[in-house]
Amino acid sequence: MSKSLIIKALAILSCTGLFAFNNSEKYISNNKDSKLLLKQIDGLNDEEKDTFMLGRSFFNIPWVKAPSVTTARDGLGPLFNANSCISCHPNNGKGKLLNKDFTVSRALVARLSTNNKVENQEDILFKKGFVPHEVYGEQLSINGIFGVPFEGNIKVEFEDKIELLDDGEKVILQKPKYSLENLNYGSLDENSVVSYRMAQSLNGMALIDLIADSDILKNEDENDKDGDGISGKANFVYSPLTKKYELGKYTWKASVSKLKEQVAFATSNDIGLTTSIVVDEKCTKFQKECLEAPKPKDKIDLPDNRLDAMSFYLKNLKTYSANKDTKEYKDGFIIFESLACSKCHISSFQTKLGFEVSPYSDFLLHDMGEDLADNRVEFKANKREWRTAPLWGNALFEKINGEKPRLLHDGRARSFEEAILWHGGEANNSKLAYKSLSKEDREKLIKFLEEL
Repeated sequence: MSKSLIIKALAILSCTGLFAFNNSEKYISNNKDSKLLLKQIDGLNDEEKDTFMLGRSFFNIPWVKAPSVTTARDGLGPLFNANSCISCHPNNGKGKLLNKDFTVSRALVARLSTNNKVENQEDILFKKGFVPHEVYGEQLSINGIFGVPFEGNIKVEFEDKIELLDDGEKVILQKPKYSLENLNYGSLDENSVVSYRMAQSLNGMALIDLIADSDILKNEDENDKDGDGISGKANFVYSPLTKKYELGKYTWKASVSKLKEQVAFATSNDIGLTTSIVVDEKCTKFQKECLEAPKPKDKIDLPDNRLDAMSFYLKNLKTYSANKDTKEYKDGFIIFESLACSKCHISSFQTKLGFEVSPYSDFLLHDMGEDLADNRVEFKANKREWRTAPLWGNALFEKINGEKPRLLHDGRARSFEEAILWHGGEANNSKLAYKSLSKEDREKLIKFLEEL
């Protein structure tokens, strides 16, 4: 066989999926290992391994306040929530809602904005999609370096809400009543908006970028033309990197388009680090001690080579995906489909590399009803809309944290059943269909979800 024919044959094999299968194993594992999300994908060369290790070090090792002899890691704060990324993402998984003493964990954050009119409002809305709170900024900081008062704390209380299933079984839901206390820079006015959100799992970060925008957008149905009551909507958001609007894929409201941007925003809001994307510290003009705090030697705490290394680290982590060959998976998936859950929690996408991934999300915005509304607008996402939460990786939570995962954006649901029963808006018909299932089928569905 000639050399040209061999090359053509290899190309055909690639297109038919042989190499795609190999690529999927490079990225994906169905091994429920508590350390899986810390592992690198297969096949990195020596230079890539070095970059991966560099990114991991800046993700895991605590930052310190400036000035410090540890110049590579000074710049913490002056206001911050945690001193490392891993603090809110244990083993790169999802954080817990409550600590052992039942206080709120740092994995729950309070995102802040205002409905007040402010100077340069149009430009702020164009670039941020919301107007940060005048006094407290974009996110409440529960810590401050020495001499800088922290902003406040989050408090939660629960009240029971009973949901009755069609067969008479009662399910007790926990309705959270979140509040802010110990506010060191004054109380919030009536136009303040607070949205409480859990730190999400990093599972699948390596693969979201490999899904083509066109494959996400083809599931849009903003005006519900097919009349099924489900109207997925893409969020188009300003990208500081491209200086234009791009498809949002990350965060609870799909308000960030690029992984590098998401790392920069998170390190700014959570750790207080400056980058080329977020160049200013998180001090408002009302926070004198924050503005006057000691500065690091360099204006940028996390320069691009380190920010890029952190992004590379996240893009090259192993992803957990359920084993689809088990009886539990097959039985549960049939019920999942019958309830129309898969219209939003889409079970599979083809990646740009030709293999299939199963995020169980369409990455689009959906109206989830009044009970789950946070009354906060982010670009095209309105007060009742959320990005469909990817379900992959939830099976690792108990392995990592030793307890069942708290679900939904604010962690109110203690189980998948509770999460389903909180669904409203576009998902209300699916919730009603779940309530009418037999107990046996409900259990099959929950077992399926717990394996994702």
